[in-house]
Amino acid sequence: MLDIRFSSALKAMLYLAATAEHDPADPPTSSSAQLADVLATNPSLVRKLLVPLVHGGLVESTKGRAGGARLARPADEITLAEIYRCSVGDKPLWACRPDTASCEATANTEEFFSRLNADTEQAVLGVLGERTLADSLAEVRSLRETAAPR
Repeated sequence: MLDIRFSSALKAMLYLAATAEHDPADPPTSSSAQLADVLATNPSLVRKLLVPLVHGGLVESTKGRAGGARLARPADEITLAEIYRCSVGDKPLWACRPDTASCEATANTEEFFSRLNADTEQAVLGVLGERTLADSLAEVRSLRETAAPR
């Protein structure tokens, strides 16, 4: 099953970054219902999605009827690597079947996959660490502008 936590968190963060542009000094908050509309999901899932982003210091959240979420830092100070790490935690990209040591080709595959996963994770974090949320919002907007009319 594909894990969509990162893509969902990134979409929510892009939305919060866009809303922050209207008043950078005092960005408005977005309710979980507003974010749910953006993500085409339910507010309960959005609240669960926001928890690690709040704990990671990327989002500020206020509870209550007039509450909501907003970026905790400017979008140009938040990297995609931070969003990724907050949203997926320490979950590996993939898991290996347990070693059965039935033959030379399959023995020690758990260790092999562990090393392969670590190398891949480092590469992913390297790429994501070079992009900020602000860069990504600009790129998404440029894609919209260059998209062919339907």
